[in-house]
Amino acid sequence: MATNAFGVKVEKNPAQSKLTELGVTAWPKWSCGPSKFPWSFTATETMYLLEGKVIVQVDGHEGSFTIGAGDLAVFPKDMKVTWDVIEAVNKHYSLEK
Repeated sequence: MATNAFGVKVEKNPAQSKLTELGVTAWPKWSCGPSKFPWSFTATETMYLLEGKVIVQVDGHEGSFTIGAGDLAVFPKDMKVTWDVIEAVNKHYSLEK
């Protein structure tokens, strides 16, 4: 079941059939160790976290939400966030053309 956090769609442990349909394993990979940094999404980005945990703060909003291993998340274009990587992240990602 997908939830919406500050405009970000997060689906916990999506079915393998959905991941296969999206072609997740063919997407590029990105990883980083524990760190905290600002990020701006220049395109809508869909990501599937293989490992790790991130606390996400969306600019202009109070509070935060967490994404982690097994989560499929969609961040809209032009969103500005602060990523607080608390466990090293390894993810697949896809940018909307």
